[in-house]
Amino acid sequence: MRAVRSAPAGPSTADRGARAASQRSSMLDLLDLLGRRWALRILWELSAGPLRFTEIQARCDAMSPSVLNQRLAELGGAALVQPRADRRYGLAPDGLDLVGFVKPLVPWARRWSRRSARARA
Repeated sequence: MRAVRSAPAGPSTADRGARAASQRSSMLDLLDLLGRRWALRILWELSAGPLRFTEIQARCDAMSPSVLNQRLAELGGAALVQPRADRRYGLAPDGLDLVGFVKPLVPWARRWSRRSARARA
C-alpha cells in the first residue's frame, strides 16, 4: 500500500489571526505617531528639503520649541526624520517613503478643500 501525501496545509487560522493582529498593531502604531499634533506637518514641511529647527518652527505657525523638540525626537526614534551634520533636519529614507504615499492625496485634498469652501459660502 502506498502512502498518500497530502498537500502542504496553508497557514492555520491562528497564524492568519496573529498576522492580521500584527498588521493592525503596526498600522495603529503608525496612526498614533502621525496623529500627534504637528507630526504630519513636520514631515510635510521636510518633504521640500532639509530645514533648521527655527525654519521648521516658523513654517508650523510658530509651534512651541518644546513640542517641536518632542516631535523631532519621536519622528527620529521612528526613523522618519534625521538630524544632519549641517544642523538641519531632513527626512530619513523611511520618511521619504512615507511622504511618497501621502503626496498622491494632494489633488484630492485640493478638490475637497474647494468643495468645502463652496459649501460653507
